Amino acid sequence: MITHVVLLKIRSDVPPKQIDSIFAALAGLKSKIPGLLSFSGGPYSSPEGLHKGFTHGFVMTFTDAKARDIYLPHPDHEVVKAMVLPVLQGGLDGVVAFDYAS
Repeated sequence: MITHVVLLKIRSDVPPKQIDSIFAALAGLKSKIPGLLSFSGGPYSSPEGLHKGFTHGFVMTFTDAKARDIYLPHPDHEVVKAMVLPVLQGGLDGVVAFDYAS
C-alpha cells in the first residue's frame, strides 16, 4: 500500500466555500481513480503550532505504487490540481507531497 500525504499553504483570502469545493473534489477522486482506497483531509487543528504555515492537509491511500502512478497524471487529478495551485501561498512552495509504502 502507498500512503500519499500532502500539506498545503492556502492563502488567507481564499473563501471557505472555495476550500470546501477543493476538498470535495479531492474526495471525489476516490470514485474516479482505480486503486485509490481512501481520502481524508481538512484544516490544521493541532495546538502544537508546528505547521510552519501549512493550513490544510490530506492523506490518500493507494493499493500500490502502480495505482499511485496512474493517479498522478490522471485527467481527473489534473482537474483538481488546477483548482488547488491558484489558491496556494507561494505557488509550488505552498505544497509538500510525501509518499511512503506500508
